[in-house]
Amino acid sequence: MSQEMVSIRILDKEYQVSCPPEERSALLQAARSLDDRVRTIRNSGGVIGLERIAIMAALNLTYELSKIEGQTESQDLSQDAIQKLDNKVSAALQSFEQSTAF
Repeated sequence: MSQEMVSIRILDKEYQVSCPPEERSALLQAARSLDDRVRTIRNSGGVIGLERIAIMAALNLTYELSKIEGQTESQDLSQDAIQKLDNKVSAALQSFEQSTAF
């Protein structure tokens, strides 16, 4: 798979990142989102130093990702529970149909 160099800017600093051409757009969007987040953290005045700002942004993103993963797991469990319930209802209906057939 071929790679291309993409230039991104975060807090007015330019970085060169290698990525597949088909992922360029997603990378640029992610960089804009990260830049927005670190600027918000920096502008809040509560965190000083680029390294700390980067760590806080990473921590926030990781927390949001874990919440999304938890929701996905919950949805998967719900789908699994629905499937099990559907199987039980189907089995009960089949059993009922067999017991009423003469």
